Amino acid sequence: MIDPEVESMAEVRRHLADVIDRAHREHTPTIITRRGKQEAIVVDIQEYRHLRQVAEQVEESWLNRLADEAESEGMEGSVSLEEMAAMLRTDHA
Repeated sequence: MIDPEVESMAEVRRHLADVIDRAHREHTPTIITRRGKQEAIVVDIQEYRHLRQVAEQVEESWLNRLADEAESEGMEGSVSLEEMAAMLRTDHA
């Protein structure tokens, strides 16, 4: 991935179409700041979908590993993979 551009909200407002085009055509994300603090990022939709897919795969792999460890240790009171995933998603919402 190319290093992102960093622009203020005011700058992005002036040329949002260019920011979107840059994300799509050049695969260059733009970090948007407000009062000097990083607030959001504009990335190409395909890159976003890819990142979501990777994150879901990593989460699933991690949950499977935890479930396997719990099963091998015969942990009493353990929860199912689905219950664990639901708890994690609730904590991050």
